[in-house]
Amino acid sequence: MGAPHWLALFGLILGAWILLYAMALPADLRESARIFGAAFWEGLCTVTLDAAGFARVVLMWALMSAAMMAPTALPAFATYDDLGRSTQTRFGALVAGYLCVWLGFSVLAGALQMGLFGAGLVSAFGDSLSVWLSAGLLMLAGLYQFSPVKEACLSKCRAPLTFFMAHWDEGPLRNGLRLGLVCLGCCWALMLLAFVGGVMNLAFMGLATLIMVIEKLPQYGRILTRPLGLVLILSGITLALRAI
Repeated sequence: MGAPHWLALFGLILGAWILLYAMALPADLRESARIFGAAFWEGLCTVTLDAAGFARVVLMWALMSAAMMAPTALPAFATYDDLGRSTQTRFGALVAGYLCVWLGFSVLAGALQMGLFGAGLVSAFGDSLSVWLSAGLLMLAGLYQFSPVKEACLSKCRAPLTFFMAHWDEGPLRNGLRLGLVCLGCCWALMLLAFVGGVMNLAFMGLATLIMVIEKLPQYGRILTRPLGLVLILSGITLALRAI
């Protein structure tokens, strides 16, 4: 994996995490580091109900998607790269197609955040202000863990060689788009838990990334998926009961 395309991919992932860390600095550190541009990052994290605010929130979700989702697809990318040893492949086109899907998700998630912010359900930083919203998202994500759609998407993510051989003739870009859609089908509900855990909460992002990586591993993912769903459902119910 020392090839230039792998170095570029890991550089992209690392760069996204570095930017997220800079944007997620605590308020006191941001204040003390204004001379280093922390005020710029703080401005990026604050949502306003205008086009500039929408652009900022889409940028945040795009960085989150790149930082969190690209690592979950590394086994699939490696499988595709291995196939390239015996036939001509375009690794960059595959990754670009994959990230395009998550860019589309970022636009939709940004629009959702703007709508929730306008309704007073999330803060200017994207954190839930409503117990019922948090409980609903937890239960939605938990129930989705048991859905046939989730299972079908996970089965493809856990067998990337079979996936690529079935769609090889479509070319790298369309394979990347298809892989991105399958990955989206696995992870969209867990990604929306950012509203519960904190849109720019690094601890949440790190934990969620680890969970989604493990879920896509064939030997361990099957053990995790349904128990995780049960935990999420019970957490949502507990939160709702406390609010009554």
